[in-house]
Amino acid sequence: MGQRTELARKLRREPTPAELRFWEILYTFRQSGWHFRRQVPVGPYIVDFACKRAKLAFEIDGDSHYSDAGLAADAVRTAYIEERGYRVVRFTNLDVLGNPEGVYLLVADALKSAPPNLPLKRGRNRLDER
Repeated sequence: MGQRTELARKLRREPTPAELRFWEILYTFRQSGWHFRRQVPVGPYIVDFACKRAKLAFEIDGDSHYSDAGLAADAVRTAYIEERGYRVVRFTNLDVLGNPEGVYLLVADALKSAPPNLPLKRGRNRLDER
């Protein structure tokens, strides 16, 4: 098994408080039939949460994302993920922990504006198209 897959598993086992809260926020959407995955490998990156059907990738950003280097790295990462057909939606840890209702509404809006439901390609189970 690859290092990236092992890292994704480790991140799923050890979520941050904001990631735990975001997973709780997604619960209602999961009850409505939306399917989300946590810590999804996408090429060289790992996306915090993804909804393949809606072509959405959700990132929960901590303090390290707001340095010049962090912002530059996020721009490259976002471009890579968007090139694969996904819309990247970012929330800060503060957003998720301090305003969960607002985050819920933004997720609902993102799901409403998602592309129509298309059948999945046979045998595909990851975001990264090789």
